[in-house]
Order: sequence, then C-alpha cells, then structure tokens
Amino acid sequence: MEILKRETAYDGYFKVYKLTVSQEGKTFTREQFDRGDAVAALVYDTTDQKYILTRQQRIGSESELIEVVAGMVDAGEEPETSIKREIEEEIGYGVDHLEHLHTFYSSPGGCTERVMLYYAEVSHQHAAGGGNSHENEHIEKVTYTAEELQNLQTPDAKTIIAQQWLQLRLAGKV
Repeated sequence: MEILKRETAYDGYFKVYKLTVSQEGKTFTREQFDRGDAVAALVYDTTDQKYILTRQQRIGSESELIEVVAGMVDAGEEPETSIKREIEEEIGYGVDHLEHLHTFYSSPGGCTERVMLYYAEVSHQHAAGGGNSHENEHIEKVTYTAEELQNLQTPDAKTIIAQQWLQLRLAGKV
C-alpha cells in the first residue's frame, strides 16, 4: 500500500484526512481519523493494596465507563511523562514505579491512535484528582481488589487488556 496524496478533510478538536491510496494496481480513497498517541495505566496502590480505576462519561461510547487511567500524549511530551501527568490529574497520585506493558493500535482500520499501556504503582495520594475542569473532565476514582477487578465487566479495550495482563501476572506467567 502506498499513500499517494493526503488532504485535510476536517481540522477541529480532531483531524480527519482524505487519503488517496494505491494498492495492487488500484487507486482508491480512504478517510483516516488522526487521533494521536494515547497512554493508559493500570494503577496499583501499594499502601491500600487496591487497583485504582476511573469512572467518567465518554463521548465515543455516549455512556459512563469504568476504565484504567488514560489520556493523550501532548505534543513534544514523552509517553512516560504523559502517563505520570494523567495519573496526577485524574486520581491525584505521584508514581513510585512505572512499567511499560504493551503498545497497540485501538482501531487500525481507520484510526491512527496508538495506546501505550503501563502498570503503575503508587502509595500516596497528595492531590484531589478528578481531572481538569478546563478540559471539562469530571473523573471519579474507583478502587478494586484484584478479584473484583478480574470480575469487572467493561467494554473498554485498554481496560480489558490490563485485566488480562493482571490475570497472567497473578498466575505467574508474566
């Protein structure tokens, strides 16, 4: 596949490109949703021995979701810096330990978004969290034991991947 032409079809909160593509002798167009890079973390409080997730309204699902801490990588920012910032903003903790688990595309058929998933250990909440009001975030911190987290039913892919990683970790397989 070769991209012959890239045009901006929409430039608002997000960007959408119209691509002219050549593949196997055929030329066609596709739209590409440029979402940018994202970070997410399964956060474990080593003091309370519980996993910390968030509850918030999400525009994509048009519903409230319980999910791992997550956010976007700001321009010029390293992913590790981004996830530490998101943990601080969303749940009010500084990070004691950070481990990269996976990098994956959320929907590669038409979206550029790459998610870098981490495991983070924290031990002391020093700020309120709750998100940034200037970004219209209203985030609630929720905690789970390992068993409760494994039983959590969620449609959120990054949280499901984190749950599966935790299950393998608890079984001694990672």
